[in-house]
Amino acid sequence: MLAKIFPFIAWFSDYDNSKLKADLIAGITVAMVLIPQSMAYAQLAGLPPYYGLYAAFLPPMIAALFGSSRQLGTGPVAVVSLMSAASLEPLATAGSTEFIAYSIVLALIVGIFQFSLGVLKLGLVVNFLSHPVVGGFTNAAAIIIASSQFSKFFGVYVDKEPHHYQTLISVAKAAMDYTHLPTLIYGVAAVAIMVILRKINPRIPNVLVAVAITTVISYYSGFNNDATVTVSTVQQPGFDQKITDFNHVITKINTLSEERTALGKKLDDQKKQDAANSSHGAKSIEMIHLESELAILNAHIEAAKHHSSVIRGELRTMKFEAAKTGADNTAQYAFYPKGAIPAGITTDGKTWRLNVRNTVLDPAKLKMMGGGAIVGDIPKGLKFTTPELTPKLFFKLLPSAIIIALLGFMEAIAIAKAMAAKTGQKIDPNQELIGQGLANVIGSFGSSFACSGSFSRSAVNLQAGAMTGISSVVTSIVVVLTLFFFTPLLYHLPQATLAAVIMMAVVGLLNLHCFTHAFKAQWYDGVIAFIAFCVTLYFAPHLDKGIMVGVGLSMAVFLYKSMRPVVASLSMNEDKILKDAGYYRLKGCRHISVVRFDGALFFANASYLDEQVAKFRSEQPDLRYILLNAKGINDMDASGEEALAMLVSSIRAAGMGFAISGIKGQVMAVMQRTGLDNTIGAEFIYPNMTTALKAIIKEIHTNSDLHPDGCKSCPLTKHIPA
Repeated sequence: MLAKIFPFIAWFSDYDNSKLKADLIAGITVAMVLIPQSMAYAQLAGLPPYYGLYAAFLPPMIAALFGSSRQLGTGPVAVVSLMSAASLEPLATAGSTEFIAYSIVLALIVGIFQFSLGVLKLGLVVNFLSHPVVGGFTNAAAIIIASSQFSKFFGVYVDKEPHHYQTLISVAKAAMDYTHLPTLIYGVAAVAIMVILRKINPRIPNVLVAVAITTVISYYSGFNNDATVTVSTVQQPGFDQKITDFNHVITKINTLSEERTALGKKLDDQKKQDAANSSHGAKSIEMIHLESELAILNAHIEAAKHHSSVIRGELRTMKFEAAKTGADNTAQYAFYPKGAIPAGITTDGKTWRLNVRNTVLDPAKLKMMGGGAIVGDIPKGLKFTTPELTPKLFFKLLPSAIIIALLGFMEAIAIAKAMAAKTGQKIDPNQELIGQGLANVIGSFGSSFACSGSFSRSAVNLQAGAMTGISSVVTSIVVVLTLFFFTPLLYHLPQATLAAVIMMAVVGLLNLHCFTHAFKAQWYDGVIAFIAFCVTLYFAPHLDKGIMVGVGLSMAVFLYKSMRPVVASLSMNEDKILKDAGYYRLKGCRHISVVRFDGALFFANASYLDEQVAKFRSEQPDLRYILLNAKGINDMDASGEEALAMLVSSIRAAGMGFAISGIKGQVMAVMQRTGLDNTIGAEFIYPNMTTALKAIIKEIHTNSDLHPDGCKSCPLTKHIPA
């Protein structure tokens, strides 16, 4: 019992110093990959980079302790991070306090759902995500994730558009207007370092080496060059008015948002009152007024957001050159429009831009950027919090959480099974769900966002020789030490390097072979994979649309196939084996039709059996007997039983014989309870096809008035076993 509750107890049955040494080495190796990756994925999730370190602390350790895989590396991953950001962007601005709080709550809900599935032993629910759907979605997600880093590669800043492709167009326009070449060089160099080191030796921690080299060069080359100045230092006509207009619009948005929040609470209260006062759900006049006010308020907010976006775009496209006087500590700046420098003024030769976010700009503390973007300050230590989960927020985030939970678990279990095939370890999907669920639940109290199993880090863990989950515990300890003592070393890490880390990580997600494989298996699987791919790309960043459309199509195909199962007319081949006469082009008997029904006989397809038998009867005018091979019928409900009874009656009413063979136990039980077995007659229910055919052939071809010469070439007579 203890081993079931605490699976890690089994690690220590034969644990020794050699295994401890292997786990220590593996844990430290994985941490060297996890630390920069987690910071990159935090940005992908719309969070400050250091939140990736929080997500790299508790989840790896908890998932290892309570999961079933000893080598699975859990933590931030690309697809889950992107889906987390996409789910929350409609609710709050990425990077804001509210957005961070929502991300933590989302991780909690994801964990609760996964843990519940594991405890209830419902791990098979993940099968609703078919491989064609996941393949199409994953390929699209890889393209979206990689392309979402282009702005960091080129050092440009744009607002996110409703669709990802629109954002890419904005990035392309901004990059053509101005690209920060040093930023681009750092990004390309980081990619080159990782690619070259992978080819030299996959065991080399290429991510860590790329991070270390670019960070050191960034520090000594002065890659980052920001200055905090007053609005009066910018010598451009109308600049101060632009700042004033921008601040006015942002303040208006904040005020309207607060009004909307208050109005939303009034709406909730009014809904409760209406529900209490009305038995048939009628809306009160007050409710209609409140909904109208909310609609008008939303229209004002959208108009204000559009206005702020226009001004922000104008401010971002402004480029300046700076004249600097005095020492570094007491330097005085004067910024002039690029290309319009007054005579006699010497500038530093750099292009400066204003750092504009979605917040009010302080005219006394404007941030001017004269270099590239870096990670900057990382708070020391851990950050524990209590997720603010309310019923309303729970149900609002639940649909997204379910998709993230299933997709994340599917990725984790696939990785765990792949490694288990090499190690011979037994994987329990339900226990893995419990481990992943607890990792997200407990991790949320440590300020973690949603996590899952990582293919790249799991592979590193296995290659480094990890024997048990102790390696993941060691990884978590290294992350903690980094948070307490080594965060200053990451200050000058270029954002372009983190973008390169993400792009290199998602290259492995691209698998175009899955499309051709799906098409080869079944054409409709290939179509579903392609549609899921296209829908995901088009609706990005709303990635759930691709998953939902793919699952819907898969279910539609399943229902269609269930409604129209294979109903085959059988005949014997030269090897004395009954085969589908239509598929194998076999000649059938003129007088006896052997029919096989593949699948459960239930309400959705009950009439289909009668339709197909009627078709066989019309194609064979000399038909005297129908034998139903029930070996393929796995189950039967009331509708199926009634349809079978009517089929028997109609066949016998037409003067033909009917028999059935190979009935499975669960189907026979239904027939016995309803009396259908008596309706058919015990003498017409055969245990197998051979017995049935011998009896029917004897009756039809030997003891009947049919001309003997007409039966000499019958395939059933020729090949029936003696």
